[in-house]
Amino acid sequence: MEFVSCQACPLRALPLFVEASGSELALIESLKKEQVVAHAGQCIVHEGQADLPLYTLLQGWAFRFKTLSDGRRQILNFLLPGDVIGVQQHMGGVAACGVQALSDVLLCVFRSDALWELHRMAPALGFGVTWLAAHEESMAGDALLSVGRRSAEERIASLLIVMFKRVAALLPDAGAQGVPFLLTQQHIADALGLSLAHTHRTLRKLEKRGLHRIEAGRLHLLDVKLLPQFADLYGDGKPARRPLL
Repeated sequence: MEFVSCQACPLRALPLFVEASGSELALIESLKKEQVVAHAGQCIVHEGQADLPLYTLLQGWAFRFKTLSDGRRQILNFLLPGDVIGVQQHMGGVAACGVQALSDVLLCVFRSDALWELHRMAPALGFGVTWLAAHEESMAGDALLSVGRRSAEERIASLLIVMFKRVAALLPDAGAQGVPFLLTQQHIADALGLSLAHTHRTLRKLEKRGLHRIEAGRLHLLDVKLLPQFADLYGDGKPARRPLL
């Protein structure tokens, strides 16, 4: 596995991420310990885990989850390249939720004191990490709105739009040819509080209305005006520019 330096990180060239100064890049580089690979289905973070390092997801998809004692799982949100893992644990002492690799992933691993050093040595970067945590809380609030108040069709339409926009922001063509879509129907059901059968029926119903198509592992939004209205989505789902560790 080739080590990717922060200076050469392919994510930094994307408009989605705020440009870091030379001194900020040097600090991030000094705090990075190593890169590790986790394979699809592997647990990156266990619920209740302590002494968790700070990670940046460099390649692949993952998701945060919580489980009940009988094994039932709620997916809280999906993680894409550029997302940070471990901030909440550093604030609370132990990981309140688990993180599992949805595909094979490549992770940048930072020193255990990285969060403190970012705030001490580069306050703007430290604020950026705080912003990421606050933004994730906002996403969790929208997910709660979906589970609590949106219909099944609105839930799935909302998820398709948000995931499409998030993935498109990582692509050179901004999703003009569709975007990779790695979620199974079980992932969607676990994220939206639906049964697998209900998820399947609702996806088929939306597809028959000509709103979207999932084909060969890619998601295409076919009616970019009607689908957001149908989802009753607040905003356009496009991700805000963000810092990158």
